[in-house]
Amino acid sequence: MISRTLSVFLAGLFALFTLSGCNNTLNPLCGSSRPAPLIGSLSPSTVTFAQVQSGVTITINGSHFVSASEILVNSTPLSATVVSDQQLKVKLTTDIISGPGTVNLMVNTPSGNSGDLGCTSGGKSSALVLTVN
Repeated sequence: MISRTLSVFLAGLFALFTLSGCNNTLNPLCGSSRPAPLIGSLSPSTVTFAQVQSGVTITINGSHFVSASEILVNSTPLSATVVSDQQLKVKLTTDIISGPGTVNLMVNTPSGNSGDLGCTSGGKSSALVLTVN
């Protein structure tokens, strides 16, 4: 009876881990997979349009950045310079910003970046607003 109970328990546990994936913190098998990026601040958070015309570098601070991370500027993907897993840099020009206003910046780690045991990871951060005067 104990053997059968243990078998049923282990089968249920396997199903839970298999179905829940890495987005579920209950899955210890995905411990070192890459979670979705988080952004906390932009530096600078306000620029002039003249700076954009010359090309302005924005630093994005946060966590969970990887070499495949990219910046989404109003949903348009741009390559980022990965300084560390907590910092990215991106150069913004008039190719992407056409005038004064606000711009939403997000970090995206494309799907397909796998962690341990085939656990998928990545995703999009929340947006922060860059003000262009």
